[in-house]
Amino acid sequence: MADHEAERAPLALKASLTSGSDTWHSTGAPGLVRSFLLADGPHGVRRQGEGGDALGIGTSVPATCFPPAVALGSTWDPELVRRVGEALGREAAALEVDVLLGPGMNIKRSPLGGRNFEYLSEDPHLTGRLAAAYVEGVQSSGVGACVKHFAVNNQETDRMRVSAEVDQRALREVYLRPFEHVVRIARPAVVMSAYNSINGVPASENPWLLTRVLREEWGFDGVVVSDWGAVNDRVAALRAGLDLEMPPTGTDAEVVAAVERGELDESVLDAVVDRLRRLEERVGAARARATEEELAAIRRDNAELAREAAARAAVLLTNDGVLPLDPSSPDTVAVIGELARTPRFQGGGSSRIVPTELSSALDALTRRLGAVRFAPGYTADGVADEALVLAAVEAARDAQVAVVFLGLPEHAESEGFDRTTIDLPADQVGLLERVAAVAPRVVVVLSNGGVVSVAQWQHHANAVLEGWLLGQGAGAATADLLLGDRSPSGRLAETIPLRLSDHPSYLTFPGADGISVYGESAFVGYRHFDTLGRPVAFPFGHGLTYTRFEYSDLQVTEVAENAWEVTFSVANTGQRAGQEVAQLYAGVVEPHPTRPRSELRGFAKVDLRPGETTTVTLPLTAADLRTWDVRGQRWALAAGEYAVRVGASSQDVRLEATVHSDGDRVLVPLTAQSTIAEWRADPAGREVLAALLGQTALGATRSSVAPELVRMFLSIPLDKLRSFGLGVTAETVAKLVAEARAGQEQLLAAGAYRRP
Repeated sequence: MADHEAERAPLALKASLTSGSDTWHSTGAPGLVRSFLLADGPHGVRRQGEGGDALGIGTSVPATCFPPAVALGSTWDPELVRRVGEALGREAAALEVDVLLGPGMNIKRSPLGGRNFEYLSEDPHLTGRLAAAYVEGVQSSGVGACVKHFAVNNQETDRMRVSAEVDQRALREVYLRPFEHVVRIARPAVVMSAYNSINGVPASENPWLLTRVLREEWGFDGVVVSDWGAVNDRVAALRAGLDLEMPPTGTDAEVVAAVERGELDESVLDAVVDRLRRLEERVGAARARATEEELAAIRRDNAELAREAAARAAVLLTNDGVLPLDPSSPDTVAVIGELARTPRFQGGGSSRIVPTELSSALDALTRRLGAVRFAPGYTADGVADEALVLAAVEAARDAQVAVVFLGLPEHAESEGFDRTTIDLPADQVGLLERVAAVAPRVVVVLSNGGVVSVAQWQHHANAVLEGWLLGQGAGAATADLLLGDRSPSGRLAETIPLRLSDHPSYLTFPGADGISVYGESAFVGYRHFDTLGRPVAFPFGHGLTYTRFEYSDLQVTEVAENAWEVTFSVANTGQRAGQEVAQLYAGVVEPHPTRPRSELRGFAKVDLRPGETTTVTLPLTAADLRTWDVRGQRWALAAGEYAVRVGASSQDVRLEATVHSDGDRVLVPLTAQSTIAEWRADPAGREVLAALLGQTALGATRSSVAPELVRMFLSIPLDKLRSFGLGVTAETVAKLVAEARAGQEQLLAAGAYRRP
C-alpha cells in the first residue's frame, strides 16, 4: 500500500523522483526522501571528484583498487569475497557514497566478452554464491550494493540495442539463476537493469523481468535503477517496474502527461517513492565524509587485503617443479616482459579506478632477490621491436630461470567492445619461443582480463601462472606466489578452450543485425565440453598448488525427501601447507543428453597443513537437480538416477556415487492436447487410456502395429485421434479428460502426488 505522505505529494514532484538530478545523484525532496549518491564499482569506489567531467573515468578520487571480478571469481572463496565487500563498503561510506554499483554478475557466455573482467564466472552457482557474499559484505557498512546487469548482458557489441534471443530453460537455469540466489539470500538494496533487450523486449522496460520475476516471484523489495542511458521510454519503464532512470534525460513532463492522460497510474509513482524511502532507511541518513586520517587508515587496511586477495586469485595452470623459486638459491633470475614493469591490474571503462598505490612484479622481485636481469622484450602497444627481443634473449641466456610476463595490452579489452580473438599478441608469443630456446627453465606469468589461448605456446614453459588482472597489489602478490611465500590457491572460474572455434558460442557470438542467438542454450562453458567429452586446454575448476591433495570416503546420505548430505575426506599428502577447492557436481544419468552431464552444485575451500585431513560435508537438494519446465512454467524434478561427482575440477573427478529420486511427484493436468506418451506417463491417464484402447478400433490393431508406428502414435495429442477414423469423437475426448482429472484428484487427495 502506498504511503499517504507519498500520495499527497504533487504529481510533478513524484515524477522528478523517478529520475536522477545529475550523473551520480538521485533526486531528493525535503521531507519526503533524500538524494542518494551512487558510485561505480565493482572492484573499487570510483567517486567523481569535484569539478570533474560528467563520467569522471580516469579522474576519480583515488581509492583502493581490489582485484576485479575475474580474479575474485577465481578465488572460489566466499569468505574472502565477503571481506573484500566489507572493505569496499567501509571505503564507500567514508567517501559519502550511498550505493556502490556492483557486483557485476553476468555469465561469461563467450571468452570474447569485452567486459568479462568485471564478471565472476561462466557458472551460475559459483557466480551466485560469490556475488551474495560481496553484497552482504558491502551492505554490512550501511552502503547499498547494486547487482548488475539484469539480465542476459553477455556482450558489448551493440550492447545498447542488441536483443539476446535465449530460450526459457537457458534463461532460468543459467542467466537468471545467480540473480535469483543473490536476491533471495543477500537482499541487495538495488538491482540495475541492463541495456540489452531479452527476446525483443528492452530489459529496462520489461514487465515480465522487473515485476513478475524479480518482484513477484523472488520477492525483491528494493530499487531498480537503469544502466546509465538505458531507458528509451520513461513511461514504459515505470510501468514495467523500473524505479530510477540514470542519468536524467529531462523527460519528467512525459511522465506527468502520461498520468494525466490515464496511460500511467499515479500509484506507480507512489510505489517508487515508497521504495526510495525504504532505501533511505537501509543506507541510513546522509553521512559525513571521513577525515583524511580516518580515510588513510581505511586504505592502509584495504591495501593489505587487496594484496591478499590478489595472491589467492592467481591460478597455477602447470608446474613441473620449477615453482616456487628459492630466494636463497644462487640461481640467477631473468625477468622478461614490459608487463613486469608496467602492470595491467584492471580493465577499461566505467570500472576504472585510480589506485591509492601500485606495485609492479619487477620491483617486488628485485626487493626480494636483489639484482635481477630485466628486459622489456616487447612494447606495451604491441609493435614488434627486434632490438628488445635480442636484449631479452641475452638476459635469459645468462640466467637459470626466465620469468616471462605476457598478457593483453590495455587497448585489447574494455567495456564497450568485444574481443575478436583469444590469442596473445604475436610479438609476445615470438618472444617466448626465442627465450625458451636459450633459457634452461621458463616460467610464464599471464596478465589478462579474459581467457587467452595457451595451447600454441604452453610447451615452451615449465610453469604457467594465470595472473588475470589483480588490482593494485598485483606485483607484490605475484612475487609472493613465485617465491613460495604463499601457495597458489585460485581455480578456474571459466574453461580455457584449446581453440576459440571449440567454444559453444563460437558460431553465434556476438550475433548480427541487432540479434544475438544463444544457440548453445543451457550448454554454456564446461556444460558443453563435459557433456560432449570434448578436450580443453584447462577445465573449469582447475588449479594447481605447491602440494598434493587426496580424496576418500565418499558417503551420500539421504536426510529428507530429495535431500542428501555428501560427505568425504580431503588430505594434504604433500610437503607444504595449501588450500584445496573441493567441488561437487551432479547430473541426471541418461543415455542421450537432454541437459548438461553435470553441473556445479557445491564447493568448499579448505586450508590444510602437510599430513592434515579434513572432512567436508556439502548439501545436495531438489533445487540442485531441477530443470525448468517450459510447458508448465515451473521448476520440475524428474524421477531417475543422478550421478554425484566430487573432485578437483569438472573433469578431475576423484569420487563418484549415484542417488535415486522419485521426482517431485507433481501431477500436471492432462488436456486434450497432451500427447499419448504424456497420458501413458500419468498414473491416472494410463488407466483411462487403457480403457479407450479396449473400446475402440485401436485395441484390435495394436498387437500388429509396427514399432516405428507405435513411436509415431505416442507423439500424437489425444484430440488428434479424432482425425484417423478410429471411432474417437470430441465427446469421447472430453469424457476421457474429465475421467483423468477425477483420477488425478483422487491421487492428490491421497497424498501420493502434488499439484504443480
